[in-house]
Amino acid sequence: MDESAKTGITSFLDNLTMGVIKMLESRPGVTELNFLEKQPAERHKIISWEQKNCCLLPEDLKNFYLMTDGFHLTWSVKLDDTAMPLGSMVINSISNLSHLKESSLYTLPNAPTLADLEADTDEEGDDGQPRKPHFDSRSRIFELDPCNGNGKVCLVYRNVKPDSAAQQAEIWFVDRALYWYYLTDTFTAYYRLMIVHLGLPQWQYIFTKCGLSPQAKQWFNMYRPITFNMNSSHEEACNFMNKLDINKAFKTKAKTPVIKKKIPTHPPASQKGSVSSTSVRSSSQGNSARK
Repeated sequence: MDESAKTGITSFLDNLTMGVIKMLESRPGVTELNFLEKQPAERHKIISWEQKNCCLLPEDLKNFYLMTDGFHLTWSVKLDDTAMPLGSMVINSISNLSHLKESSLYTLPNAPTLADLEADTDEEGDDGQPRKPHFDSRSRIFELDPCNGNGKVCLVYRNVKPDSAAQQAEIWFVDRALYWYYLTDTFTAYYRLMIVHLGLPQWQYIFTKCGLSPQAKQWFNMYRPITFNMNSSHEEACNFMNKLDINKAFKTKAKTPVIKKKIPTHPPASQKGSVSSTSVRSSSQGNSARK
């Protein structure tokens, strides 16, 4: 690969990840930093998704998929010479933007549905937030991030009408107890939140009533000591992440050439303690499918 191609790859990654890769490389103890490169989604697949689900994707999310069909960035920390997976930033591909339907959770007769089990969501959201979604026909809900089993980040269309295309979408988090928590009104704002919190475990719980677990708090205090504040309001957090410039990340619908070769690594400067160098590995979507 010539120097111009390498420069193009580096520029593409910096724009898409908003520089978070370089920042993580400089953090003590961070190791096994991996970015799974995705091909741009084909336009006809996006149109097919909209027709199948009777929903119009938000323009910023559509532009994102036309640049990269999903997002997957993970990183680990080195503890006693062993790498422990820690950070995970995920946006499902268009094919995995699956509908959370009102279906039975079990195979037994008369088993409860999600709508039967969900917490009471008839009341208005706290602090003037929007009315919460439902698992029944009043809402159309799609999974953006499975959150490693700690809940789900969802693209939500509320107050939909039968046989009518839904247009207004928001980003919500539903925890394991099926309580809903409003995150942002746009995908762009959610993308900023994901980058700001580095994909740390349970970061979505900052915006819930129960908050972070003690172990999650320790990781936040170690890797996000400046921005992490349990007493910060949702508005303050949004104001902080809005300072990030995301315009370079996905501002057009033009497809970006697929990166097929290994990204050259740039080990960080030597650090004290048992800190290993960080590497970034990029593979095509086809390679990831074969794994």
